[in-house]
Amino acid sequence: MRLSHCLVLILMTSCLSSAEAQEKDIFNYAAQKAAGKDVKKIVFVADKRPHGPRGNHEFVAGALYLARTINAAYPNAYAVVHTHDRWPKDLGHADAVIVLLNHGGQSVNPAVKEAMKRGAGFMAVHYAVEVNKGAEGEAFLSWIGGYFETFWSVNPFWTPSFDKIPEHEITRGVKPFSVNDEWYYHMRFVEGMKGVTPILTATPKLETVRKKPSERGGNEDVYEAVAAGKPQHVAWAYVRPDGGRGFGFTGYHRYENLQNDSFRTLLLNAVAWTAKLDVPAEGIRSKTLAKEDLDELIKETLRVNDK
Repeated sequence: MRLSHCLVLILMTSCLSSAEAQEKDIFNYAAQKAAGKDVKKIVFVADKRPHGPRGNHEFVAGALYLARTINAAYPNAYAVVHTHDRWPKDLGHADAVIVLLNHGGQSVNPAVKEAMKRGAGFMAVHYAVEVNKGAEGEAFLSWIGGYFETFWSVNPFWTPSFDKIPEHEITRGVKPFSVNDEWYYHMRFVEGMKGVTPILTATPKLETVRKKPSERGGNEDVYEAVAAGKPQHVAWAYVRPDGGRGFGFTGYHRYENLQNDSFRTLLLNAVAWTAKLDVPAEGIRSKTLAKEDLDELIKETLRVNDK
């Protein structure tokens, strides 16, 4: 079954005509809107502002890669990429909104709110899961079931071992893995975790958190939780009461982690699941990315950022 699915996927992708490929240009917003009703329309918004040296918060590069890979894998999906300084004013066509941002508060805007009211999916990656407590936090609780709350959540760099991967569409093809990243934890979740399914969970060491209260470094609640050995969820899926889907992923500070097959597959699967696309039994296949592949995306990012 796995081999046959791969052959079908390869044939479907290779048989796209040049016209079809052009129509799936990730910057052709008009073509996406004009696509048929049976096409899942996925809108990425990526922050192009730097966050330290190259290799950190490469959100545009990640969005380019994810959008193109989804477009190649699904004839019935069309993903496009916007940058944070050119937010789409109209998301009436969007089946899912995927944000990679330096602070998720940017996404609590009228266009996204309207999309969420329609039941569109929402996925937030890394810093995009952090929003301000209050109206923004309540929005994220209703959209993805959780968020990073300052003076409650923490953002250390550490190397969790994801030894037990739960069964879920998002985890198809994902094997146990471990990568160093800025994995946020002790998130603020909806009461009773209702509708939330943990996807990546690990138990951090006490050295990753401080007892002294600070915005993102620690507090008494998280310190006691870690001291007691309570597992922490760093990625989760959420099914809203209206059936809309949400996904939160706290990693991806380090761009190089896209080279990890399981890390990359999980992100691709999550995009598809959030948009209510069927995830293959073995997960969305993609080649292992070499450093040269990442460098090429960076080069394109520089061109996008200059626009």
